[in-house]
Amino acid sequence: MSEQDKYMKRGVSSGKEEVHAAVKKLEDDLFPRAFCKIQKDPALDGRYMVLHADGAGTKSALAYAYWKETGDLSVWEGIATDAMVMNTDDMMCTGISNDFYVSSTIGRNKHLISGEVIAALINGNVAFAERMKKHGVDVHLSGGETADVGDLVRTIIVDATALGYLHEAEIISNEKIEAGNLIVGLASYGQCAWENSYNSGIGSNGLSSARHDIFSKEVARNYPESFNPLIEEYAYIGKYGLTDKSPLEGIDMGKLVLSPTRTYLPLVKKIFENMRPEINGMIHCTGGGQFKTFNYIKDLHIVKSDFLDIPPLFRMIMDDTGTKPEEMYRTFNMGHRLEIYVKDVMTANTIISMAGDVGIDAKIIGHCIPHQGRRVELQTEFGTFVKED
Repeated sequence: MSEQDKYMKRGVSSGKEEVHAAVKKLEDDLFPRAFCKIQKDPALDGRYMVLHADGAGTKSALAYAYWKETGDLSVWEGIATDAMVMNTDDMMCTGISNDFYVSSTIGRNKHLISGEVIAALINGNVAFAERMKKHGVDVHLSGGETADVGDLVRTIIVDATALGYLHEAEIISNEKIEAGNLIVGLASYGQCAWENSYNSGIGSNGLSSARHDIFSKEVARNYPESFNPLIEEYAYIGKYGLTDKSPLEGIDMGKLVLSPTRTYLPLVKKIFENMRPEINGMIHCTGGGQFKTFNYIKDLHIVKSDFLDIPPLFRMIMDDTGTKPEEMYRTFNMGHRLEIYVKDVMTANTIISMAGDVGIDAKIIGHCIPHQGRRVELQTEFGTFVKED
């Protein structure tokens, strides 16, 4: 069975092609290649707004199983961070780096998810906002909704909606990405200045694949509520237990896969303050992995030829599950989750130096060349993979 067939059997899609096709029917965007939809603020002339929604996805199902196994409530703080960052860092790619207004939405099965979990999630939101405040970024918590929907949700789903504002001169719409641009990739893994421990880099994408391919049938037997029984044949087909040792000292497998999504906000805020006009585009390599860029370019050939090191977790997924390299690059970020498109080497090197100062590895991972149509080419250690129209 192909990887795509396995994904479909689990009810997921790595590229969400049907979603991109559906949104084309919406009203024309002011900035059609911007990473998020940018609209004029109806209340104020000259100001624009981004209203965005995202969440932790199926990562919350793994957090549930780990919490039941260990009693460790701290994993829910990580899930709260995931839901926040998947919004703020998407919006950041449009040029917003401060004053995010975030509302949390939680749907739970009250029979399984206790009040202490809800408290841990709310405390996680507060902790994230306080941590960002220490690093110069204001995230304003605007309340939210917790719904008891046990007839719809097996365990819990954690989402958020965020709002931010910017002026026209601040907008990064990806319209300026052009031939000759260099691509700076910022690592998704390691431990940066605002993280408390090692980050595996997995973020909140590809978790339906990762949790079922890594963890064993023991998880399915102990926590059948953590997956849909219709996919039982494809659920938890790996070889690891939740608390088995990982390749990283002091971190078990559950915690490794549950690493909270890294935010780049404090770094990018400083980059914007120093060189916003030098930035032609920004891509958050989330759903769609290293081919995410494809959706935001026009008449351009993107060549990624010098990737950052592949983090241990992604090597483990590939080696232990037999997932083909091309599917790995389509599903996961494979080591860098943020791309900044710049005009010249000097700007690239300055960003790389600034990233290093806060503990984030970065390098020039590729460049842009002229092309009729769209083409993204990944030159990896496993071969060359291409997506084009």
